[in-house]
Amino acid sequence: MQTERVRIDKWLWAARFFKTRNLAAQAVEAGRVKLNGERAKPAKEVRVDDLLEVRNAEVAWQVTVSLVSSQRAAAPIARTLYAETAASIEARALAAAQRRLQREPAADLHGRPTKRDRRMIHRFSE
Repeated sequence: MQTERVRIDKWLWAARFFKTRNLAAQAVEAGRVKLNGERAKPAKEVRVDDLLEVRNAEVAWQVTVSLVSSQRAAAPIARTLYAETAASIEARALAAAQRRLQREPAADLHGRPTKRDRRMIHRFSE
């Protein structure tokens, strides 16, 4: 299961940050993954004790690579591949709490607007 070095896209897929290796490679190319504070290419190799910053949607992780693996395994095993920093854990918890407190503006909308709703929309937009 362990090797000394693995491509960053393969490691991100094995550590279950992304569902597919292709999505991991696209994230690396887009700059949503930083290796030791710098942008990397998907073929860049990850080593033990490297610091990774991973942004996936609105979630951001800052992790240190503990183990290197190129094989995807069950989630409990995948969590052993990295150690999340304390600052990252706090930031993710804070972001989750903010998302819970903020309501989605379109949560009350279901289906098409009624005739009355359309009239009100037109009245406000004029």
